[in-house]
Amino acid sequence: MGETAMRNQIRRLRFEHGEMTQQALAERVGVTRQTVIAIEQGKYSPSLELGFKIARAFGVGIDEVFQYEG
Repeated sequence: MGETAMRNQIRRLRFEHGEMTQQALAERVGVTRQTVIAIEQGKYSPSLELGFKIARAFGVGIDEVFQYEG
């Protein structure tokens, strides 16, 4: 798996939300910690549904979490 053209702000948002752990975020959105790690590192692009779940977990719009650089 290579890097995607999608950038994200998950790490920054986790720290702005009380230093939320990757595990805590994974549990909130219904995925494994390994999935959160891969998304955060830009090695995996989440489904649109998962992208919205992640944004909702932080109380922000999806465009504040993900930016496409195509």
